[in-house]
Amino acid sequence: MKHFKPKYLFISLAFATLLTSCSKDKVQPTPDKPDAERAGLYILNQGGIGHNNSTLTYYDYAAKKLTPDIFTAANTEKLGDTGNDLGIYGSKMFIVVNNSDLVDVAEAKTVKLIKKISITQPRSVVFYKSNAFVTSYNGTVSVIDTASLAIVKTIKVGRNPEQMAVSNGKLYVANSGGLDYPDLDKTVSVIDLATLSETKKITVTVNPITIAADTYGNVYVLSAGNYNDVSAGITIINTTTDAVTSQSDLTLGYNLPIAATGDYVYYPTADNKIAMYNAKTQQPERANFITGDVTITSPYAITIDSITGEVFIADAKDYSSNGSVTAFDKTGKKEYTIETGISPGKIVLVNK
Repeated sequence: MKHFKPKYLFISLAFATLLTSCSKDKVQPTPDKPDAERAGLYILNQGGIGHNNSTLTYYDYAAKKLTPDIFTAANTEKLGDTGNDLGIYGSKMFIVVNNSDLVDVAEAKTVKLIKKISITQPRSVVFYKSNAFVTSYNGTVSVIDTASLAIVKTIKVGRNPEQMAVSNGKLYVANSGGLDYPDLDKTVSVIDLATLSETKKITVTVNPITIAADTYGNVYVLSAGNYNDVSAGITIINTTTDAVTSQSDLTLGYNLPIAATGDYVYYPTADNKIAMYNAKTQQPERANFITGDVTITSPYAITIDSITGEVFIADAKDYSSNGSVTAFDKTGKKEYTIETGISPGKIVLVNK
């Protein structure tokens, strides 16, 4: 494999004879108010695993100013090793730092560190009511009270869980089984958010990684397959019945970001285009959302502004030098591009 991609740890572990150690819209915050004004956006850059060089980039809309490493500037310490996910809930920011075994909680507007929470190989974070939920590669989901920042419960799920989505009062957890290659998992755990307990597992295409919920009661799961005779694919789950309504093979690359908002779901194809799927009609909309002469070399994260319809796409490029984030309007026309750190893996908008 030419480039090491820490966001999807299981990919590298599939080649265990070569490596001895080593990697998402995922977050479900409270809905934006129609009159909310954006202050800017944060970009979590993973850096290189083992190099302790994850950074947090901030782009200020009003000043049109880029701060390449705002976490270090605010805290006079490094963010850590392999930042894997980022989410804002209320006034707090939760930064999942996988290889440092930490979730850093900071003030959303100042990035001043509030608390470090120790979790073994944390992967992703989502929110529901007063709790943050964090997957861990030890096969659990940690429930964190967003006020006290204490871990109030640990829920056992499938093997090596990755991303999560909230829909219909339930938490859907993609269980990859990536560390057990070639014996990969092929389930999505369903957690009742009232009882905070797993109620069932749903079988999907092998090696599920990323997941997103639309506004019509569906959850979309992207799976990487087994890198051999089982193809990558997408599974669509009806969250009212928890029945699989569609399961299809897809030609995907190693990077599997997915984002959903309004009527549309976006994900990258193997040739680095951004496919656009209509959640309302349950039909493909466009083979490539992007219009004009714009090339994304290695699409690594997708985020949609639910207010403006803008789509932000991160490009990890070669995974060893600085990447970029390009903003597109809702028609797919490029607006601007900003430089990021190494391997930009998550983009989050922040309000004023």
